[in-house]
Amino acid sequence: MDIFDALAARHMTRAFTGAPPSADGLDALLYALTRGPSAGNTASVETLVLEGDDVDQYWQITLPEERRSGFRWPGLLLAPVLLIPTVAPDDYLKRYSESDKAHSGLGEAALAWPVPYWWVDGGAAVENVLLTAAALELGVCFFGQFEHETSVSAHFGIPTARRSLGTIAVGEPDRESDRKSWSSQRPTRSASDRTHWGRW
Repeated sequence: MDIFDALAARHMTRAFTGAPPSADGLDALLYALTRGPSAGNTASVETLVLEGDDVDQYWQITLPEERRSGFRWPGLLLAPVLLIPTVAPDDYLKRYSESDKAHSGLGEAALAWPVPYWWVDGGAAVENVLLTAAALELGVCFFGQFEHETSVSAHFGIPTARRSLGTIAVGEPDRESDRKSWSSQRPTRSASDRTHWGRW
């Protein structure tokens, strides 16, 4: 599958069969997380992989049993692997305090960054995973941790200096049970409608 096919095929899977990805498939996704652009080659993205009982513990923290009866996508909970990619803003401050970057002033504080590139780099890394999964015909769903980030990080020992980008569920897609989200049913604006040439 070439990049254009992967772009067309990329979507969020919200129902899984429970079958795990192959070891090679999972390795490919983890490799993809390291291949995004990185400001100053800071290489801050690090990923926690959850399998087996750890997946169950994740869902107990974020979606306890008593709240599951009304959950719209129960098949999401069957994903056998969860990836939690993280970034550390302090990594960028340290990198931009080094001699070749210090002139930028970006090493002084996180607020010195007009655009916090740890989020930009992290987002690019996540998109690499989504495209790689499409190319491998794996199911993936990227979703936010929101109010659960602190408790998830504490439970799994993610250092407090690191911020989770969200969670990526991975596994074999259950195509018969998978349902689109309400958001995905909104009309999609064309590329020409979203592109401005020369002047806005």
